[in-house]
Amino acid sequence: MMLFLLPLALLLAFSTALPAQAEAPVTTVYESPALRIDRLTSGVFVHVSYLETESFGRVPCNGMVYASDGEAVVVDTPADRPGAEELLAWIDTALLAHPTAVVATHFHADCTGGLDAFHARRIPSYAHLRTLELAAARGEAVPRHGFDSLLVLGVGSGTVENRYIGAGHTRDNIVTYLPGAEVLFGGCLIKADGAGKGNLADADVDAWPTMVAAVRRAYPEVKWVIPGHGPVGDATLLDYTAQLFE
Repeated sequence: MMLFLLPLALLLAFSTALPAQAEAPVTTVYESPALRIDRLTSGVFVHVSYLETESFGRVPCNGMVYASDGEAVVVDTPADRPGAEELLAWIDTALLAHPTAVVATHFHADCTGGLDAFHARRIPSYAHLRTLELAAARGEAVPRHGFDSLLVLGVGSGTVENRYIGAGHTRDNIVTYLPGAEVLFGGCLIKADGAGKGNLADADVDAWPTMVAAVRRAYPEVKWVIPGHGPVGDATLLDYTAQLFE
């Protein structure tokens, strides 16, 4: 009997140390061949577009829409201009909201590829100062306004916090937090459950786990985390990502 109980106790202890990751209960509210939009919680939506890559094939890319009192902020554009125009049309007709800003979380095309559609409508675009420099150097679309460490945008009766903490996926990556909804958009800094390391061409892999741990400390109350690619999960996605790069 003792020979059976000891391994069982060790198994239970190991299971307690590694909590199960919860996938968010999203509801798809719009879908076309180029764009899918999922409702995460009241006023918070995940938009999914698709980027054709040589290394990874057709990659689904996440962005976020936060709407409050007839206003909306978009975090990361769809991967191209037609997808961005489709998203803006959905915001106009389904949310009956006016887009007041778009935020790019880093300079890669899966965040900036649809900026021209926003600029055509004179919607202000924001990103970290390094994003403006890196996007210009790579010939990507360039956001119009830069910030250093923290940018807080008002959206109706809510706020959107955009913060630069340090390098990880890229030198310029930021995270976006919705205090009222306890939702964190981690972008490509955060990996979905079971995902690999992905594109490391512009990464600082040594700084990555430290950066994610700092995000965890900055937002201890976070409920849902949106990664740059893959399903939305709970705060354990932060722990998973940090462990992946340790």
